[in-house]
Amino acid sequence: MMRHLFLTAAALVAFGAAALAEPAPDHPRLKAQATVTGGIVRIGDLVENAGIIAKVPIFRAPDLGATGTVPAEAVVEAVRQYQLIGLDTGDVSEVVVTRASRTIPAKDIEERVAQALAAQYALGPVKDIVVHFDRELRAIQVEPSADGDPRVAYLNFDARSGRFDVTLDLPTGATARGLLHLSGQAAATAEVVTLVRPLDRGEVLKNADLVVERRPRAEIGRDVVTNIELALGQAARVQLRAGQPLRSTDLMKPEVVQHNDAVTLIYQMPGIRLTVRGKATEGGAEGDMIGVLNEQSKRTVQGVVVGPGRVLVSTAVPQLAANLPLSP
Repeated sequence: MMRHLFLTAAALVAFGAAALAEPAPDHPRLKAQATVTGGIVRIGDLVENAGIIAKVPIFRAPDLGATGTVPAEAVVEAVRQYQLIGLDTGDVSEVVVTRASRTIPAKDIEERVAQALAAQYALGPVKDIVVHFDRELRAIQVEPSADGDPRVAYLNFDARSGRFDVTLDLPTGATARGLLHLSGQAAATAEVVTLVRPLDRGEVLKNADLVVERRPRAEIGRDVVTNIELALGQAARVQLRAGQPLRSTDLMKPEVVQHNDAVTLIYQMPGIRLTVRGKATEGGAEGDMIGVLNEQSKRTVQGVVVGPGRVLVSTAVPQLAANLPLSP
């Protein structure tokens, strides 16, 4: 009898030890943050260790890619009917819920439209096509399972006005697609050098005066300057306004002789070189033909600017030049 009781007691001790060794089930606990897929928020999205009711839907999810909050009290009230015992909210006052998505950047859509315009309407390289939509185009959020890229399903373009209408076929889910209708204007452009500030005639162009911009090809001529380096150090041939695309005909070499400058007139012929003082009647760059008043003869002659303050006259020596000093 005593032996039987001893065995029974030993069995109870062993059972108790086994029970202590087996971990107790985790209590349900409210999450501080949750990321969901699809349009429904389930209990298991908001509560850890929700057990068999984890897949029960209780709230509507935010929009694709959006984030919202759910007060802890609202979660407790929503799960009450499912008899979730011992829900621990801890210090969580609200749950931040984000709906997962895949982003299709607005730039990708713009590039698809430009590619279609280049292919169907021969507008030139895609990089030269500028597209403006009638309404602001933002990134599009689709389901994370959405596979594939946007495709142009329909495109119409008026070359005279630059107006276009386009319909894009977008992936929206694992097997679903949707249509996006857009309109706007597009133009083939080219890079041109434009002026940052107005310039007076004769002003020399510096790097700070110039910027490269894209302009519609239809608005620019063939003689536009496309490289800043070609304009640097050149002078304005006429008065130029800010924002004006530069043309090669707008530029000249900087004037090294100004109007009314005192200059040295050089009369030159084979074996003879004579110099006399003169006054420039017009300005000119090196290589330009300008008029100069010979102060000794009081006559105006035409000569070529050969340097600052120097004008060359290649002609027969005039009678009046017989007494002019010979230059070395």
